Amino acid sequence: MGERVDLKPLFEPRSVAVIGASSNPMKIGYKVLSNILLGKYQGKVYPVNLKGGRILGLDVFKRVTDIDDTIDLGIIIVPAPSVFDVVQDCAKVGTKFLIIISSGFSEVGNREEEERIVGFAKEHGMRVLGPNVFGIYSANASLNAAFGPSKILPGKIAIITQSGALGGGMIGKSAVNRIGLSAIVSVGNKADLQETDLIHYFKNDKRTKVILMYIEGIKEGHRLIKALKEVPEDKHVVVIKSGRSRRGALAAASHTGSLAGSDAVFSGISEQCGILRAESIEEAFNWAETLSEMPNVKGDNTVIITNGGGLGVMCADACEKYNVPLMDDSTTLHRVFKDVMPDFGSTRNPIDLTGEADAKVYRVALKKALDNESINAVLALYCETALFDARSMTDTLVDSYRRYKNNKPLLFSLFGGEGVEKVMQDLRKKGVQVFDDVYDASSSLGAIYRRRNYLLEQRETRGYERIHINLEKIREIIEKASREDRTMLLPNEAKKVMEIAGIQVPKWRVAKSMEEAVRFAEEIGYPVVLKIVSEDIVHKTDAGGVALDLENKMEVIDAYQAIVKNCRTRFPKARIRGVEVCEMVPRGVETIVGGTHDPSFGPVVMFGLGGIYV
Repeated sequence: MGERVDLKPLFEPRSVAVIGASSNPMKIGYKVLSNILLGKYQGKVYPVNLKGGRILGLDVFKRVTDIDDTIDLGIIIVPAPSVFDVVQDCAKVGTKFLIIISSGFSEVGNREEEERIVGFAKEHGMRVLGPNVFGIYSANASLNAAFGPSKILPGKIAIITQSGALGGGMIGKSAVNRIGLSAIVSVGNKADLQETDLIHYFKNDKRTKVILMYIEGIKEGHRLIKALKEVPEDKHVVVIKSGRSRRGALAAASHTGSLAGSDAVFSGISEQCGILRAESIEEAFNWAETLSEMPNVKGDNTVIITNGGGLGVMCADACEKYNVPLMDDSTTLHRVFKDVMPDFGSTRNPIDLTGEADAKVYRVALKKALDNESINAVLALYCETALFDARSMTDTLVDSYRRYKNNKPLLFSLFGGEGVEKVMQDLRKKGVQVFDDVYDASSSLGAIYRRRNYLLEQRETRGYERIHINLEKIREIIEKASREDRTMLLPNEAKKVMEIAGIQVPKWRVAKSMEEAVRFAEEIGYPVVLKIVSEDIVHKTDAGGVALDLENKMEVIDAYQAIVKNCRTRFPKARIRGVEVCEMVPRGVETIVGGTHDPSFGPVVMFGLGGIYV
């Protein structure tokens, strides 16, 4: 399943067969066929239904094998028990891709039938999307082959969703918010094609600038990581990952048969791969729209322009929450804004134009900020006042956006009554993103900064050399512990593993006697630490098995005797293998390193602050 698939026949098919097409407007088979025709798809469309006849002006074929043409895409909408027979027919006419909308497979425990269908399809050169999906939309082919809303605005955002119903809702939301889509596709049970395969297509698709994903569980996480790291710098990935709680994970398993995996692991991988994880659908859509329309930010100087002090203060709080860096150069700010500021106004950031500012003043202030090369991003806020003029404000914001949108991020947030709501509606109709809350605006600008910071970090670390580790020697140490029925390594064994891996550790030796302890301490050099070595004594300090900062021979002798006595008294049956003599090093940052095997991503390293923070 690791090979890359050419998905062009899926997203840009020359011919489509709708198997299970229906004349009943209440059936999915009718809705899918109707959407294809309403979407102005230019390829050939073949309805298939055992009853024959005509549907929506098209002749209906009783079986796929009756069609005298090669089928690029077969859309299957029949009951689960009939799907395999249809797949066999599709193979006979050389179908390239199958979208199985039908449900009733692994999501309800019928995994064996699902595997039989996919296995047969792949043996005959077909790839499968689904089952248990809602269909597909592709702007490249003007193809709306889904049973969601009919109207989809073409644009720059590609949506991948594991939930079909949620996908339909996303289409509706994108239409209401005037957000354009390059594609939307549901993966359902992911019996064959997965998010990774789709990412490979979208990262090379000229229309797509943002990939927005809703995920419940992940298969073959290593492939997903590789695909995400290959996404070009001028494209962005936004993810909503559910199943983060115990109840959510159980719901995901019953919904699409998915293993949710560790949420902490997914969050860590998101950061490593530069993907932006949203908390909600609303936040994800906000980020996706902003990232699809705004240029990357070039520096750390964001300016807030407002006509209301309260909005400005809240926005400053929001910027700190979402790590949006605000400009503090008071000299430059005063020079830029002094001519538009009343005597009682302030040129400190946030720039408060006061309630006296009309659309004309607002326009001048925006121009000054957007023309200045020291200012890298602008958050423009407006609170309704007695001077509010809807038409003038609309013209000001639209003109400013269209003139400067390719130069630096410019985000608007408006607050007020019906007049302000009308302005916001007009802005959206004209393709201008606008927020009704400063926290949403700041969060979206924060997404731009997070992506920028990730790219800067990647450029800085590209020159790092790959470390070559003698895994065979490490394996020998671990296998020895396993043969002795131990579930953990002894401290000296753990240090040996780290040394083999190239990690610097303090000088150490294991003493079998008091005389050896003294000799090793002299060789290592004072001060030293003594620790008991025993697989049966995990918490050494509690057992009196540790002595720190030993400065001379007599202290080593006393400590050795005390450690052995304490441990034999408290753990008379413990197997004591010796006492470790270790170099005493200055206090540093205590860390913890661990490993686990995640069901989605395989081997994972855990690293963080140690000690009390664990």
